[in-house]
Amino acid sequence: MRITICGSMKFADEMWRVAKKLEKLGHQVYLPEGVKEHIEGKLNFVPGTLHGEEGAERKKKHNLIRKHYQKIKASDAILVVNLNKKDVKNYIGANSFLEMGFAYVLRKKIFLFHPIPELEFYKEEILAMEPIIINNDLSKIK
Repeated sequence: MRITICGSMKFADEMWRVAKKLEKLGHQVYLPEGVKEHIEGKLNFVPGTLHGEEGAERKKKHNLIRKHYQKIKASDAILVVNLNKKDVKNYIGANSFLEMGFAYVLRKKIFLFHPIPELEFYKEEILAMEPIIINNDLSKIK
């Protein structure tokens, strides 16, 4: 299966680990741009700094939203790596929510690493997209 990984860039290290495990299970994996560079020490995802580029400017300069959309379009499914971030358990940020919407409209399977976060402002929309919650068990991706 071709899978695009989505998630906060704060989770870049975990997205890399998950991608490697999925590849060992025989899947073809697409990662967000910048994850590999982060692992190689060429890009640091410290809040507010991306080697001098702010998040929105980096996204515009490198056309990141459209590039990730193309990966989703070429995939059979997405996997949202939704870990804890600050005070939010199973965090799904704005970009990941947008990517879930792309996947839903394209009729792709949507997998969540952990359950839907208890955030009232988009929980119902996520439920309507009928994600498959794998609870950290990558063997459930089929």
